[in-house]
Formats: sequence, C-alpha cells, structure tokens
Amino acid sequence: MPFLRAPLSGRLSHLRGLPAIVALLMIVTLTLNGCAGLFGADPLRVSVAGIEPLDGQGLEMRFNVKLRVQNPNDSTVSFSGVSLDLEVNGESFASGVSDQGGTVPRFGETVVTVPLTVPAFAAVRQAFAFAGAADSGQVPYILRGKLAGGLTGTTRFISQGTLSLASLGAASR
Repeated sequence: MPFLRAPLSGRLSHLRGLPAIVALLMIVTLTLNGCAGLFGADPLRVSVAGIEPLDGQGLEMRFNVKLRVQNPNDSTVSFSGVSLDLEVNGESFASGVSDQGGTVPRFGETVVTVPLTVPAFAAVRQAFAFAGAADSGQVPYILRGKLAGGLTGTTRFISQGTLSLASLGAASR
C-alpha cells in the first residue's frame, strides 16, 4: 500500500484548492440570493379593468378580460404570454391563455387582454350557485394567473374579491 507510506502532506495535497473553491461557491450563492431578492420583491397587483363579450362556439361563453397589471418594484417585468384561471363561488368557472407579450415598467402599469372561455357545464353549474347566492347578493371570486417568460421567468399573481349581483343586474331578476 504505497498510499499509506506516503507522507501526510503528499496525501492531502489535492485538498489545497478546496478553501478557495468553497469561498467562490459561497460568493456565487450569496450573489444569486441577492439577485433573487431584487426580482419579484413585491407581488404584482392585478385587477380587472373591463370585460367584453365575444362570440362563443355552441353553448360556451367567451369574454375578453382586460387586466390592469401594476408593478410596484424597481425592475421591469417582461412577459411573452399570459394564462388565467377564474374561480367563482369556490368552483372553477373559466380559463384562458394569450400569447400577447410586453412589459410592465418599473413602478408602472399596463393593460393586458386575455380571452376567457366558460364551458357550458360551468355556466349551468354557476347559474344554480348564483340562485343560492341571491340572498347575500355577493359571490366570491379568485383570479389566478401568470405572466410567462422574460428575464425574471414566470411571474404569478392572484386577485380575489366579491362580485355584487346587484351591480351585475342579477339580483333584481
């Protein structure tokens, strides 16, 4: 066993560069963690700015949803696609995607349009749910989405609240 007969300094010579490698890995890790803190420090603020009806196919309903996306951060958010899921009254209601791209400037806002499709069965299910919610006049919703692509990768957002049936004209029927 020639390895055991070699002097200790010879056996440990391959470890001389280890402290430098560990220091370099620590610096890279701290730098990347610092950059991660710069991107998405605060969540995007998303609100529905408007809804326009579109022609549907068969029994489905379609809408263009205009989203106002506000960026409260010091860095621009770029995106190359949008995906949305709308939950109404605790149930999946509509979804949509768009390959629209753009940017949300630092401390700025932009309006993004996404077509949403309401499948026929979801519309029927919600019609019965709205009848049950007529007493309170309020229907909770959750809008989940993501802006895909760009330098910072995918940016997810959630917007939630309640819809007033009176303002939709459904409570008076």
